[in-house]
Amino acid sequence: MNRLFVVNKPIFRTSNGYMGYVKRKYGTKKVGFSGTLDPFATGCLIVATGQYTKLFQYLNKTPKSYKATLWLGANSPSLDIEQVDSIKEVDTFDERLIREVLDSLKGELTYYPPKFCAKKINGKRAYELARAGKEVALKTITSTIYDIKLINYNHPFVHFEAKVSEGTYIRSLGALIADKLGVDGTLSSLHRLHEGQFYFDNEKAVNPFTHLALPSNVYTGDEDFMELGKKLGVEYFKIQDNGVYLIETSGFFSIIEIIDNKVKYRFNRIPKFEENYSGL
Repeated sequence: MNRLFVVNKPIFRTSNGYMGYVKRKYGTKKVGFSGTLDPFATGCLIVATGQYTKLFQYLNKTPKSYKATLWLGANSPSLDIEQVDSIKEVDTFDERLIREVLDSLKGELTYYPPKFCAKKINGKRAYELARAGKEVALKTITSTIYDIKLINYNHPFVHFEAKVSEGTYIRSLGALIADKLGVDGTLSSLHRLHEGQFYFDNEKAVNPFTHLALPSNVYTGDEDFMELGKKLGVEYFKIQDNGVYLIETSGFFSIIEIIDNKVKYRFNRIPKFEENYSGL
């Protein structure tokens, strides 16, 4: 079964652990997901089965939008509610100040990822080192904050929504807001609304080939050559410039790469999406 869809990940489930439920529900062994959500986070998680799992790296998944709640006065080394180690009362802020702080974060933002994240340090995940009490030295990253706005301020909770580039850590964004306000702060909730054009819609099957961040090309040669995975000549492609392209034939899709007048298969014979296929 080849299927692409969006699940609504529940709270306190790892993204990987939730795939066990998905496998059982759809009766399949091959399941993958893209855009890991922290255990305490909920919302949009892109899932694929079968050969469609090969397409994750080509999907158009940006910008991403999140709704989050920042708990002022709470401190957590993981920057979320899983490891809160202290809670202090803090004075109420003028709502205008909070809006100004949020506005100051728009645009390109350079910051440190959370120590409890999936980035690798010498082959080990940062969160594994952090949980073992070892020093975690992460390099700064740069994200784009396309928009961030206050939804509601009900002290000590700041509810905000952010539209960001791929790879942005909303937990770090929450920590930056708290730092600018001069208090401790940690996220008490996080919900991903969408990734690019991917929204939760009752796990409805999505046509992956309308969501690929790839230009289309046309193969004018004998389709049997592509069907059998034979060597292809660049002269048989409408566009011959270097790049990665999506190719549609009568029965399937392929992804090829043209490099210096040579053609290389990235993926071949990916089944087409069946409009009326529910996957159940």
